[in-house]
Amino acid sequence: MMEEAGIEVRLVNVWDVETIADLYRAGGWWNEEWDPAGLGALIAGSFAFAVAVDPAAERAVGMGRVISDGVSDGYIQDLVVLPGYRGRGVGTMILSTLLDYCKTAGVTWVALIAEPGTETFYTALGFRRMEEHVPMRWYPEDW
Repeated sequence: MMEEAGIEVRLVNVWDVETIADLYRAGGWWNEEWDPAGLGALIAGSFAFAVAVDPAAERAVGMGRVISDGVSDGYIQDLVVLPGYRGRGVGTMILSTLLDYCKTAGVTWVALIAEPGTETFYTALGFRRMEEHVPMRWYPEDW
């Protein structure tokens, strides 16, 4: 657990799914047709899942996760901090916790796809553009 400025970052295997759905909403990544109950499996199935908690407000204020096989590559996913807590180091605490966990496990090839405007945040923490690589996503036409 990492703690700074009254915020605690915890690695968890379970968390209140409605709270996590609210964090996904804050990131603009939630589809209201989805069932929050599925988030329990998402949390448990992540290589590492971190939640930033403000004990004074008794609420989760950010999250992030790593997906990995635990041996080689890791991918940072879903890093989000509630708007009122941004700019206070919470995102850095979450990401540092996840990267420390990966490093301890021997997973040192860690990547992510950054949203526009967030590149400076990630480069300050050691991430660099992967020149000559193009992030891609599968869009199944028949679904």
